Amino acid sequence: MNRPVAGMLAAVLAACTPEAPATPGASDATGPDGEAVAALPTGAPEQFGFGTHASEDRIALWDIDVKPDGEGLPPGSGSVEEGRRVYQLSCMQCHGPTGTEGPNDRLVAAGEWEQWPQGRAFGAFWPYATTFFDYTRRAMPQLTPGTMSNDDVYAVVAYVLHLNGLLAPDAVLDAESLAAIEMPARDRFVPDDRAGGPEIR
Repeated sequence: MNRPVAGMLAAVLAACTPEAPATPGASDATGPDGEAVAALPTGAPEQFGFGTHASEDRIALWDIDVKPDGEGLPPGSGSVEEGRRVYQLSCMQCHGPTGTEGPNDRLVAAGEWEQWPQGRAFGAFWPYATTFFDYTRRAMPQLTPGTMSNDDVYAVVAYVLHLNGLLAPDAVLDAESLAAIEMPARDRFVPDDRAGGPEIR
């Protein structure tokens, strides 16, 4: 190390030692091992004067959870054919042309439903179609989540259900019809009803 740089480093380190003068407005404190450390400045404000309280309208923008029985599903609808277009634009690059290729999770289960589990393929794994809607609306497309309209989400969910053989090719999906769909894997899941201590969720 050359002399000028070494001198500058020594000066900086010296200024950081406990012997250095305390910063104006600050008091000395003791660390866990008894060493002297500089305390935070005194007189910090209780509030910093930025940000605003969340309004009911802003909370509603994020309060979009959907329950298994369909409570919370938004207005709107989408057809299988419309879903094909949405899928090709927003989903195919991650899940493949038919939902079976990847590179990400398979959306379509192949073969008989009894051959379970088939990874995380939507048709054979998810117990509720409403949960798939909820997840898709929140997290998809992967690079731009939350950008699809409610109609687009209904449509692409309808298309994926169709690919899994669970919806007719001319079907139109809305809140009522989505909540009525019986997924093949629904009875393979059991509720966690453990008790006798802190509940495990």
